Amino acid sequence: MTHALLYSRAPIGIEARTVRVETHLAPGLPAFTIVGLGDTAVRESRDRVRSALVNSGFDFPQRRITVSLPGTPTLAANQLARVAAHLTGQQPLEPHQCQPPSKQHFQGGCLSEIRGQQTAKRVLEIAAAGGHSLLLCGPPGAGKSMLASRLPGLMPPMRTAQALEVAAIHSLKQPRNSQLFYQRPYRAPHHTSSATALVGGGSYPRPGEISLAHHGILFLDELPEFDRKVLEVMREPLETGEVSIARAAQQLTFPARFQLVAAMNPCPCGYLGDPEKSCGYRCEKAKRYQGKLSGPLLDRIDLHLDVPAVEAKELLGDKEGETSEAVAQRVRHAWKQQWHRQQRLNRELGSDKLEPMLRRHRDWLAGVMSRLGLSARSLHRSARVARTIADLDNSPEVERDHLREALSYRQNVQQG
Repeated sequence: MTHALLYSRAPIGIEARTVRVETHLAPGLPAFTIVGLGDTAVRESRDRVRSALVNSGFDFPQRRITVSLPGTPTLAANQLARVAAHLTGQQPLEPHQCQPPSKQHFQGGCLSEIRGQQTAKRVLEIAAAGGHSLLLCGPPGAGKSMLASRLPGLMPPMRTAQALEVAAIHSLKQPRNSQLFYQRPYRAPHHTSSATALVGGGSYPRPGEISLAHHGILFLDELPEFDRKVLEVMREPLETGEVSIARAAQQLTFPARFQLVAAMNPCPCGYLGDPEKSCGYRCEKAKRYQGKLSGPLLDRIDLHLDVPAVEAKELLGDKEGETSEAVAQRVRHAWKQQWHRQQRLNRELGSDKLEPMLRRHRDWLAGVMSRLGLSARSLHRSARVARTIADLDNSPEVERDHLREALSYRQNVQQG
């Protein structure tokens, strides 16, 4: 046989695209040539193939064996000799059985460990129940990072299809621990991260932090300390749930349906409004600090909350709050309602699904928009949050109280 044809796969982004492989044997001096669009690693595989055959006790092939594969189960072998023994019928390989890890409870901290901050815990529950983005603003030590780290423990584990998608993305960078297979990713890049590190890129494009946080949480601490250009590239992925990276040879699209949670101090010193610690109640530094965040970016964050410092009597008290598991039960119930009603989370509701709710409260909302100066995007985001609050309240309709609470979390960060 002088000609052989087989099909293989090549990773392109997170896809495994079909590659047609043709082999031809011709008379002449021995040579091994690879033509086509194979990269450097593929071209260098000539020497690895030759070495593997020789070290496995085979002669470099003077003939070609073609094996056809439609619907064949996956067989695994750790040595080339075992593959040859299977193909010659000497020692058949058993079909490979892949058993995904069992679903385990989140191993992080519990919400009950955070003293005080009842309003912040309420907002965290709403964020978990609807998949909403969240911005926490408060002085150092108020518990912003602790609150964010408890969010994954409030959310249901991923479904198998989601977990496989996340595993495929992480395999391009660093594979996840198999024990975390069903747990939602929690990524917390440092504020010195570049745009490439955040959204992905490189000469051979790799996913960035926003894709590694797919189906999970992206936590950005010290939000204004990030380079403004870095933050601006997140605006489109926040809306579309994916990021496209164009290069001369190819254009790749990585999924990036993440839940953004950000934290910031109200000013550089962190104590704006504190008469004893602040460098100035209405200092110009605070205005410049907050001005690092663009209006369009803030407009895309569903929930804005000021997180005050915890008073000493609450911090040192004996009373503990609800556990993460107790809150997670309500969150799971809210998710079930949303999937039954619309097959998606409330954060993904289109404007057509929100119109009946907005028409029902049209006159009241018109006055609220005028007083607060809300954009149409802000109104729609508040409506999605109100739908989540109604779900947590087991209410089939969104009432005015639900909208009122949602709008109370829509105020911009404290202005200097």
